[in-house]
Amino acid sequence: MLDLKMYINGEWVNAQSGKVREIVNPANGEVIAKAADGDVEDARRAIEVARRTFDEGEWPGMPAVQRASYLFAIADKLEEKAEEIARLETLDNGKPLREAGFDVADAAACFRYYAGLITKPDGQTYHVADPMQAMVVREPVGVCGLIVPWNFPLLMGVWKIAPALAAGNTIVFKPSEVTPVTAIKLFEIIEEVGIPKGVINMVMGPGKTAGNELAESPLVDMIAFTGGTVTGRSIMRAAAGNIKKISLELGGKSPNIVFADADFETAVDYALFGIFCNQGQVCSAGSRLLLEESIYDKFIERLVERTKNIRVGFGDDPNTEMGPLVSEAHMEKVLGYIEIGKQEGARLVVGGNRITANGLDKGYFVEPTIFVDTTPNMRIVQEEIFGPVLVVQKFKDEAEAIELANGTVYGLAGGVFTQDGAKALRVIKKLRAGITWINSYHPTYNEAPWGGYKQSGIGRNLGTFGLDEFMEVKQININLQVEPVGWFEN
Repeated sequence: MLDLKMYINGEWVNAQSGKVREIVNPANGEVIAKAADGDVEDARRAIEVARRTFDEGEWPGMPAVQRASYLFAIADKLEEKAEEIARLETLDNGKPLREAGFDVADAAACFRYYAGLITKPDGQTYHVADPMQAMVVREPVGVCGLIVPWNFPLLMGVWKIAPALAAGNTIVFKPSEVTPVTAIKLFEIIEEVGIPKGVINMVMGPGKTAGNELAESPLVDMIAFTGGTVTGRSIMRAAAGNIKKISLELGGKSPNIVFADADFETAVDYALFGIFCNQGQVCSAGSRLLLEESIYDKFIERLVERTKNIRVGFGDDPNTEMGPLVSEAHMEKVLGYIEIGKQEGARLVVGGNRITANGLDKGYFVEPTIFVDTTPNMRIVQEEIFGPVLVVQKFKDEAEAIELANGTVYGLAGGVFTQDGAKALRVIKKLRAGITWINSYHPTYNEAPWGGYKQSGIGRNLGTFGLDEFMEVKQININLQVEPVGWFEN
C-alpha cells in the first residue's frame, strides 16, 4: 500500500485535516494507495510558500542555463526510472503499459525541449524616434497554479511544469485526486535533483476546495488548467477576482473527416486509433467520424469488423490494446451516454456494454462502441463523452462535411483523410479547430502548439507558445540623450 503525501516547501506532509483518500486500481477495484486529501488550508500554505519564494528567492533571477540544468537532470531521472513509472501509471490509470511507456518518454523529452529553449535568444529591440531606444524582455509571470486531469496524469503535469519552471516561475501543482501516483514519483525526482525548496509545491485534494483556492487566491498570478469545459468556466469566474492570467485546455468533440478518395485501410486504422486510444479518454479524440456517403456502408462494415477484434484487458498484459476506464463513476457516466444514444434513436452497431467476462468483472471496462444513423442535434453528437464511444455522421460533399465538422461548441482538433492535397488543405483551413491532421490522427509534438478554438480553451501548451504562456512581456525605453524634456516653460 502506497502512502502518498503532499510536497510543500521541500517537505513531504500530510493534509492539515489528517484526511486521506483511497486510490483505486481501475482494472480490479482494489485500493493501491492512500493519499493525503488536502483542502483550502493546505492550498493556502502552498500558495504562501510559492509567493514568498518567488518574491524573495533565487529561482526567478537564476541564470537560464542554470535553471535548464535542473530540467535536464529531471529528464535523465525520468528515463532512468521509466519502467517503474510506466508500471505505476498503468496501475493508477489503467492504460495499457505500452501507452504509459510512451507517456514517460514524452515527459522526459518535454523537459529537455524546454531546458534547451529557455537558453536561446529572445527579446526584441525597436528603432524608435531619437533619442530613445526601446526593447522588450520576457520575465516570469510569478506564482502559477497548475491543475491537471487524470487521463494522462504524468504527461499533462509535465506539459505545464516544464515550461513554467524554465521561465522562472514558482509553482503550486494539483494533480487529479483520482490519479496522483506518478505525480508523487515526479516530485521525488524534483527533490532528488535539488531544485530549491519552495520553487515547486504539490497539493492533493478535490478541485472544489484545493483547486478553487488556487483559482481564487490573489497571491496566484496565473492559473493553467487542463480538463472539462464546465470546470474551465468555473476557473475563469474564480480567476476574475484578481484578473490573473489563465491558460485553459478544455473539452472536445473532434471531427475525423474521411473522403471517398482516402486510402481506405489507413483511414479505418486511424479512425480506430483516434477514438479508442487511451480508452477514448483523450481531449482531442476523434469522437465524431464523418464519412462521405459513397463509402459509408463499406467503411462501417470494415470498422465494426476491426473494432470487434480490439483486445480489451488489464493494462499490464502486453497483449492488451485497450484498458479500463479510470473510475467506476466515470464508467457509469459513459454507460449513461450509451443509453442516451439508444434513447435518441441512434443505431448501435458494436459494443455498448460493460465487460465482465474473462476476469474483468471487478474492473471498469466498457466495450469499444460505435453509433450510426445519428443526427447533429443528438446529445451523443454534441457532448463530450470521454470514453470509447464513436458517433458516425454522413456527408454528401465538401461543404456539408465542413458544416457538420464545425457544428459543435468545441474546436480542439480535427482530421481530414483524402489523397487530394488541395482539398485537404481547403477543408483544414475551414475547420474551427486548433490542432489538425491530414491523413493522420493524434500525433503530438513538444515542438508544436496544442490548444483549441471556441469552448475548447484559451492559450496554448507546448512549443514556443507554451513557454510564452508562462512569461510576461516588459517594454523598456532608454533615453540616450539625458536632458530636461522642456515641456513646461517655468
